[in-house]
Amino acid sequence: MRKHRQGWDYFDKIYCISVNERADRRVEAQIQFKTVGLGDSVEFIIVSKHPHNCEEGIFHSHMDCLRKGLQAGADSIVVFEDDILFDRFDIKGLKNCIDFLSGIDQWNTLFFGCLVSRSQKTGNPSVVKIDYRCSAHAYVVNRHFAETLIRIPWQGVAYDDVLKKWPDCYAAYPAFAFQSNSPTDNDRNIGLDRIRRLLGGIQRIQKRNEFYHRHKTPIIAVHSIIILVIVKQVFL
Repeated sequence: MRKHRQGWDYFDKIYCISVNERADRRVEAQIQFKTVGLGDSVEFIIVSKHPHNCEEGIFHSHMDCLRKGLQAGADSIVVFEDDILFDRFDIKGLKNCIDFLSGIDQWNTLFFGCLVSRSQKTGNPSVVKIDYRCSAHAYVVNRHFAETLIRIPWQGVAYDDVLKKWPDCYAAYPAFAFQSNSPTDNDRNIGLDRIRRLLGGIQRIQKRNEFYHRHKTPIIAVHSIIILVIVKQVFL
């Protein structure tokens, strides 16, 4: 029975998207997967880089993973991208995430790491409810939501933007899946990729994003006090 499955075995299908030319990333991804106990449990989905539009290629690659999982009869489908980097992984935290998913009636997506626009506590120390922003490099969807997503055709909207329109999204806390500093394959994001590197890399940005939204109220309060003190000193 499903309730007796533990750890990564809880998830029915686990895929990793990899561009055909990036064998180097697949090697690194395999090393990363072994560090968190996935071993050879991940199936690589090898794709060709889209000749004209990288965003369209990314969109179809994720949809292909969902379709493949559905065709295999999966109730839960995990999707990774091949620039995956694990940090702060804890098997107890993963188990808490699984207990949470098993205990609620409605959820669409659980991200193992991403950027968010908002987060709030759930009562489970390892899970926060989020407004998703971007970075779909490590997540799980349930069967119902996968069936909903695959009916969405490519309409010039990036996959990240498709995902963030939906409610009932959650994230592991603390996040344990990040994107490495491997150069992006998305030609449209080369400039953004350079900015991310100047800011210390996506891993650092993601951790800062997580910290800010976890402690947003006191951070805003402290900054407000500082501003008031500065203003008071200027006008006195």
